[in-house]
Amino acid sequence: MKKAVFDHKAKPALIKYCFFFMLIGLSTQTFAQTRGKVEVVKDPLLDTLIAKRFTLNKETGVAPGVSSSYGYRVQFFSGSNRKDAYNAQTRLQNQYPELRTYILYSEPNFKVRAGDFRTRLEAEKLMQQLRPQFPSLFIISEKINLPKADANND
Repeated sequence: MKKAVFDHKAKPALIKYCFFFMLIGLSTQTFAQTRGKVEVVKDPLLDTLIAKRFTLNKETGVAPGVSSSYGYRVQFFSGSNRKDAYNAQTRLQNQYPELRTYILYSEPNFKVRAGDFRTRLEAEKLMQQLRPQFPSLFIISEKINLPKADANND
């Protein structure tokens, strides 16, 4: 004898599928995005600060947003005595007052470096000039403060 298939099982499955497709159809309508309008609310002093920064950077010769880059410095002293490091810095500044010098402390030594050179060739020129006064010289590649741009060099 054959088993009879009852209709009461087929109806709930049909209702489930209809409900599922109806739910998907409605969700695509509710999540559809429309173009909107963005309104920026800011303090008017912000524009004046940006303009002031631009003029200050223009006066100093530094490109907007750029104050340092990688370049070269000449290390002319390395030792553990702080007084000797400051004396070496003073000697160099007496000979080259326009040259910036930097003292770094890396335990246990003090290192004195000079210059903010964009190219290694510029650093080598200074190294040749300093060789008679300072016996141990090294060219170090590191982040430097950009020198002022020459306005007449256009």
